[in-house]
Amino acid sequence: MRLLPFSDAHAGVVAAWPASAGEVALWCGRQEFPVAAQTVTGWQRDADVQAHVLVDGGRVVGYGELWFDADEDEVELARIIVAPDTRGRGLGRVLVRGLLARAVAAGHADVFMRVHPDNARALRCYRGAGFAPVDPALAEAWNEAQPVGYVWLQGDTGAPEARTGTGASRP
Repeated sequence: MRLLPFSDAHAGVVAAWPASAGEVALWCGRQEFPVAAQTVTGWQRDADVQAHVLVDGGRVVGYGELWFDADEDEVELARIIVAPDTRGRGLGRVLVRGLLARAVAAGHADVFMRVHPDNARALRCYRGAGFAPVDPALAEAWNEAQPVGYVWLQGDTGAPEARTGTGASRP
């Protein structure tokens, strides 16, 4: 498995993965369903966003973004999704560990992600990938400007797979 930079050619595949409006909301907080490929390519226009795809045998099986915040010297993992027919096989953890390694390799020790509170499956995945809840007071402060009370998680940037990127090279 390899973690590669996203290209516009991947947008249609990724956009087709959510099966319902509810799944779209949990994935990226949007209200549109289905998601247009142009929406996914549009996310790449922000200079602080780096999107990646997880590829298995030439097939794109995962997508995720790194949102770089130079002012705060931190990175947020965002819009993580895995192909529906590959879910439940640990690919989400592989993808998240690979993204975490990219963030650490870019020189950022603080890596966060926010998860919709109703997305129990994603929460289990991210906890399994080494993310842990931030301090409740910090989460409360960060949620003041948010549309929902997200669960905020912080990555273990000291874990071996975070430093080496080995998370994206094994199933």
